[in-house]
Order: sequence, then structure tokens, then C-alpha cells
Amino acid sequence: MLARPDAYRCIECGLPYRATGFSYYHGDLDNGPACWTDRGILCSPRCSLAHHRKRATEGTLPQEPAPDPFEAPSLFRR
Repeated sequence: MLARPDAYRCIECGLPYRATGFSYYHGDLDNGPACWTDRGILCSPRCSLAHHRKRATEGTLPQEPAPDPFEAPSLFRR
């Protein structure tokens, strides 16, 4: 059977989710990534800082926290 490519990658360095070196919330894969933004997931605090600096330079810092990328959107949101 063919392995499915991982749909999630760090938006800064391209490291795939579940790869060695990826940082998870509280160190547990089941908790999801430790860092993310409105543009995608980040593999480490190092990539998070690099992404923040890049967005600050662009003037595109988000004004509110990004939603959890692994949480299914609710169909009954008001």
C-alpha cells in the first residue's frame, strides 16, 4: 500500500508534521503542533520567531489569535 503524503508542513522550513524534530503541544503528537498562525503550522519556536519577524517586516501581523488548524469548523456557528 502506498503511503499518503503528509498534508501538513511547517510554513517556514517545510518540515512535515510528524517528522523528527517537530514540536508538539506539551510534547505529545495527539495534542497537535506547538505553534501555528493564520497561514499554517510552524514546526518549532525558531520557525515561529522567523515567521513573526517576516510578518512584522511585511506589516501583516495578525490582530487576533489564529484558530486551531486541526479543529473541525462548527456547522452551527452563530
